[in-house]
Amino acid sequence: MRYVLFGLPLIALVVLVAVFAMSMNRDPGLVRSVLIDKPAPTFTMAEVPELGVPGFDTAALKGEVTVVNVFASWCIPCRDEHPLLEALKAETGVRLFGINQSDAPENARAFLAELGNPYDAVGMDRDRRVSIDWGVYGVPETFVVDAEGVVTYKFVGPLSPQTIESQLLPAILAARS
Repeated sequence: MRYVLFGLPLIALVVLVAVFAMSMNRDPGLVRSVLIDKPAPTFTMAEVPELGVPGFDTAALKGEVTVVNVFASWCIPCRDEHPLLEALKAETGVRLFGINQSDAPENARAFLAELGNPYDAVGMDRDRRVSIDWGVYGVPETFVVDAEGVVTYKFVGPLSPQTIESQLLPAILAARS
């Protein structure tokens, strides 16, 4: 009986380690957003001063399909995906809006000055309030919003050429139809 009592915590530890190990390779894109097929949250974000593009609000998302990308200058994966966003904009012409999360304006300007600015509008979300309303877990995250202002797609994490080809482009096409 003593061995059984001694072995129970060890067995529980092994089970927990196995559960965590199995979920390590889980696709972050499987996190379903409660916003899918619902109107984008109500918000207004000021522009990043001296950036040369406006901020935006909920009303600006209506009229045409928009890709909304949440990024920050301090985010390494954002830096990695940035050339892909520039290519997406150049190749598809899709309207691209950025939510700049938890950044000082000078850092956001420096980030976009260094890497290029593919965004048609960039809103400052210094206190993360807008990101919380959008259900953002962390940066980067990317959404597709249809012409009616309805969120139709969400991708968690940095985009790759494969995810753009297999997921984002089909989501943009579906939102356009």
